[in-house]
Formats: sequence, structure tokens, C-alpha cells
Amino acid sequence: MRLLSAGLIYVAVSSVVALLLGMIAGGLDELVSLISLLSGAVAGVTAFMSMPSGSGASDQTRDRANQFTRYRSIWLWALGVIFGMFAFRSFCWLLYYDGDAMRIQSPHNLGDLGLHVAYIRNFANGVRLWPDSPLYVFSKLRYPAGMDLFNALFANLGFDLRHQLAATGLIASIATFYAFYRWSGAFGIAGFLFNGGVAGYEFFQTWKFLAYQDTPTISWKSIALTMFVTQRGLLYAIPAGLALLWHWRRKYSSGQGAKRETLPTWVEYILYSTMPLFHIHTFLALNFVLIMLVVGRPEARRPFIGLVAAAFVPATFFVWLITDNFHASSVLEWHFGWTQNVDEFAMPFFSFWFVNFGLFLPLAIVLVAIVGWNEWKTRLARIFESPGNASLLATAPLLWKRALKLELSTDTIFVAAASLIFVFACFVKTAPWDWDNIKIIIWAYFLVLPILWSRLIKPWPILGRAAICAILFLSGFVNLLGGLAAGRPGFEFASRAETDIVASAIRKLPVEARFAAFPTYNHPLLLNGRKVVCGYPGHLWTQGIDAGLVGQKLQSLMLGSGDWPQLGRELRIRYLFWGREEKTNYAASTRPWENKLPIAAEGNWGAIYDFGRGR
Repeated sequence: MRLLSAGLIYVAVSSVVALLLGMIAGGLDELVSLISLLSGAVAGVTAFMSMPSGSGASDQTRDRANQFTRYRSIWLWALGVIFGMFAFRSFCWLLYYDGDAMRIQSPHNLGDLGLHVAYIRNFANGVRLWPDSPLYVFSKLRYPAGMDLFNALFANLGFDLRHQLAATGLIASIATFYAFYRWSGAFGIAGFLFNGGVAGYEFFQTWKFLAYQDTPTISWKSIALTMFVTQRGLLYAIPAGLALLWHWRRKYSSGQGAKRETLPTWVEYILYSTMPLFHIHTFLALNFVLIMLVVGRPEARRPFIGLVAAAFVPATFFVWLITDNFHASSVLEWHFGWTQNVDEFAMPFFSFWFVNFGLFLPLAIVLVAIVGWNEWKTRLARIFESPGNASLLATAPLLWKRALKLELSTDTIFVAAASLIFVFACFVKTAPWDWDNIKIIIWAYFLVLPILWSRLIKPWPILGRAAICAILFLSGFVNLLGGLAAGRPGFEFASRAETDIVASAIRKLPVEARFAAFPTYNHPLLLNGRKVVCGYPGHLWTQGIDAGLVGQKLQSLMLGSGDWPQLGRELRIRYLFWGREEKTNYAASTRPWENKLPIAAEGNWGAIYDFGRGR
């Protein structure tokens, strides 16, 4: 855990220092990037040195002898091989060149990767921080882009984007594998890789490894394939969130032996307070856990209230940044059933939950009942075992007093937090797209995994454990292998030549300039980190941006309709880009600017017209 915490602190501190220095200096440059990465390295080494080693001096000999025992499980090694296959296949081919084509391995990444490349390049170009949205003219960047900011530091220092994206994904995979192992053992690793309901059982009809979950009708999709690979904030948020959960469990569990190795307070503070910059849904889930710990463990109340109070200002600052200075309208609204009644995801109640979650949800409900009943029996036993309680009447005052002094086991606290998160996600929509609630549902799932294993599955005989695990994970296993194989030979993402030529053409143009261009996820301007009037509508919608009127004005402008110069001024345009996408999608345009505006750049790829000099 020392190395994991050091790596997480390195990423967090590097990103935050870059943000603060960039805001002071007016943007990122090589010096700011270098200072930020060095600051993160110093903080990471400090975290490594200050983290307890996990054993006292008297226990070192015994712990060395147990190292082999801890890691000798054949199932752990098998899962390590599968996790390695997943990470190698997913991230080494995350973005690669095939002749003139830029290709990606995952079809889920066609839109997401374009968004992240745009953000990384935009940061690296040296725009003022916190930047204007490169996707929308009337907004600041509305996205927890901490990981993109971190990658921009390396891009600024000349590292090839393909290589650093692959390296970041592989290192994050190792961190996630280890974090899951420390949080929930081999069972938790399998739960991450093989989550799924019953869709994968179609394998027994086709005898083919296919991505059966990756259909429009299935909501509980593969976390590894559809989220970890595509949602870059989770590369940091999952291992960081699991590290905090592991720390809180050990710190407040019974028995002193478990408390030997915990995170230093300042490490805990940084991981918690900076989380909104990387993944707001994880931050929300962690707060549910904190609430239950404060309610259920009296000794946790003072330190956690102190943690929240100390983190309030920086966490609020990061939320302020990623919500367009609180100008973004709230997307929280009541919506029952997650995606049960939404478009192609819709199914009858019992069919929806069974098809998506299979045996897991019934097991989780049984676990809640068992943990709750055991907690109730334990509390009653403690009360009635008190001396002098000869009758229920004599016990009544003490019963009331102890009921007010609530103290729950750590298992009860984490199961209760998972239940609250799941119920919240089933009743409150946290994003314009209902499916995006999966970003918080996964934390209810992660919280339950270790307790489900220890309290419900592990006590069974080995054949019973094997049968339950097979039923839980076979569908997801089939889907994972099918999803990895489905990426062959990759999907064309963009033209390498076009992107490079446009990069050369716009190099001398101001980085803060806004372009009129066709809104698509892989436009060469966006892939070079430049700002457009209106980006891909799907990206804008998921960020809560209603771009309808702006899109109409852009359409009229690009068609040359009406008072197009006035439309250009209303849309704050400096340049108009006329390239392959524009020629195809605005074929009926009269192009009046060709005789009215000077040309800023031109070539076989198209031309750029200067609105600023043409006024």
C-alpha cells in the first residue's frame, strides 16, 4: 500500500500544483509542467516514507514468512494473468497508427477518447486556467478533467500522446488490481473484471465469446470495458477510492492488529479533498460512506468532521471549477428505477433487475438481512448482559440511552453505505443521461464485494463457493473475452495526415481563438486542442449544456444564410474552418466569406478564414 499511496499522491499533487501555477502564470508551459511533476514526485516520495510498513519490529520475521502465503493463491495468479491481458489489450491499442489511419481498440471509446484528447491538447496548448470549454462557446470546461490535466503535463514536455496514454492506463491497471486485492481480495478483482447478469449465458447457445452485455438493452455493462477504459477519471478514482475505503476499514475495525498500517492523515486528506477534480461521482459515494461512519462509530466522529471541514474549501473550489463557476444548472432530479423505464433499456421490473444483475442482487439483499439481523442481536445481547437488568422495565432507561449511543460494526456500516448509494442512484438521476448513474452504482457494488465474500460465500464448502462464483462471474467472463476480441482489427478514429496538417496550419494562430466548424467528436481542430463554437452534441448533452440555439446559429452561419457576419459576432468567432467535414455536411453553403474575409491558412485540406481581420 505504500507504493500505491505514493503513486496516487504523485498524480494528485502534480495535477493540483499544475492547476494553481497555471492559473497564476496564465496557462501551462514547460516550466510549469516540470515544477508540477517534480512537486508531485517529492510529495509521492514523502508519502512512501511516511506510510507505516504494515508491521512492527517484533512482527517483521513473521510477516516475511507470510509474504509467500499471502500471494500464493492460484486464483490470484490466474486473475492477475486475465487482468494483464485486459490491460495490455485495452491500453496498448488505446490509440495507435495504422498507415494514415488513427485507430482505437474499443468501439466504446470513439466519442470518449476524442473528448479526452481535446482536453489534454487544450491544456497543453497553454490556455488560461480554468479554461473555457473547447466544446462550447458560452461555458467554462464542465468536466472533472484532473487526469487529462495530468497527461497534459507530459504532452507539454514533448512525450508522445499515444505512449503516455498507454503507460497511464497500464500503470493505473496495476494500481487498480492491487487496490482491489487489498480491499476485497481475489473475489473483488473477479467482481471488477467479470461483473454481469445473465446476458453472457447466451454463450451456451452460440458457443462464441462475444460481448453479450454490450447491447442497447443491457444497463449493467462491463465496468472494465465500458467505464475503466473510457472514463479516464476512473483510472485515478477507483484505486484512490479503494485506498480510502481500505484505510477507513482498518482504522475503525476491531482489533489493534488491523490498525498497524493505515494512511497518514495528510495523505487521506489529499486523496479525499482532490477527488472532485478527478471524478465527482466517486466523491459523492465517499461522502455516503463518511456519513455512515460518523453515525455508526463514535470514535470516528471527531476525525471525520475535521476531515470534511478541512477539505470543504478545496473540494468546493474544485466543484466550482468543474461546474462552470456554479453556473451549470443542476442535473439532479427524481427518477425511479435507474434505466428500467428508459428507451431501449426498459424492461418489466423483475426482468430488468434479474437480466442485469443475475444472482448478485438476491445475494446482496440476503447479505443486508444477515448483517442487519446479526447487528441487532449483538446490540440486544450487550444491553441485556449488563448487570442489574432484572427486568425489561428496569432495562428501559439503559436501552434508550444505548440506542442514542449508536455503535455499529464496520461490516454494517459499509453495507448500510452501499445500500444508501444504491437507493440514491435508483431514485435520483445525477446526469442528463440516466445510464450515467452507473458511475455511482459501481461504488455500492465495490463496497459489498468483500463482505459478500467473507460473510456469505466463504463459509460454504469449496464446491459451493465454486458454484456461486461461477454463477456470479461466468457471464461477465464471457463478455470480457468477447469484448477484447471484438476490437480486432480496431476502429478507425481519425486521419493522421489530416490531423497533422491542420496542426501545422494553426500553429501560429492564437490558442484562445474560437473556430466555427462542423460539430463532431473527431474534428481535427478538437484533436489539436483548439476551441470550436459547438462540439459533438452528445458530449454537450451529457454535460448539461443545451446547445440548441447555438447549433442553429452555427448551421445558418456555415450555410451562409442571412446576416452571417452578425452571427459570427454573436458566436464570438475568430476563425471559420472549411475542411473535409464542412464541405460534406454544408454542401449547400453559398460560402460568402470566400470573397469577404482574408485567409489565415489554406492547403489541400481546406482553408481557414479570419473573422477578426475581416470586421
